[in-house]
Amino acid sequence: MARERGERSDRSHDRNQDSEFIDRLVHINRVAKVVKGGRRFGFAALVIVGDQKGRAGFGKGKAREVPEAIRKATEAAKRSLIRVPLREGRTLHHDIDGRHGAGKVVLRTAPAGTGIIAGGPMRAVFEALGIHDVVTKSIGTSNPYNMVRATFDALKKQMSPRMAAGKRGKKVGDILVRRPEQVGEIVEG
Repeated sequence: MARERGERSDRSHDRNQDSEFIDRLVHINRVAKVVKGGRRFGFAALVIVGDQKGRAGFGKGKAREVPEAIRKATEAAKRSLIRVPLREGRTLHHDIDGRHGAGKVVLRTAPAGTGIIAGGPMRAVFEALGIHDVVTKSIGTSNPYNMVRATFDALKKQMSPRMAAGKRGKKVGDILVRRPEQVGEIVEG
């Protein structure tokens, strides 16, 4: 079926509909299957999707062509979105670590102006989430799939003071630690 001149494709319409999300291609893996006539190549893609306001997800897709694998991975990522509470919309509420397989990641909150200090796959996750200040360390594997899964494992454990207070049956003010510079006291040393 040939398209008429000036007619839009379904793909461009779909892209405008989901313009709130950004997607980052993290990794493409090429695999070969040896058959009688030679090799048949396939591709696997890992994609991170997020709205830069605290929601992100990851997905993987496999296909014979790269664009099709990326499309499948993007759709899978949109189905697996999680919400992460952010402090001041720029960093994490507390330090946390996550694991998946041999991969372990440590995520630390950071003061304003620090930036995203993270390796490749983890950096894509934080950019998609909208986190501006974070310090991370990946321990163990450098496999992008396991690093992304470990990062999402840690982010699922992230808890805001409101969530912690609700879980413990207390008020938010009861569980927050007052720092001397917040109260205006002078610390003598």
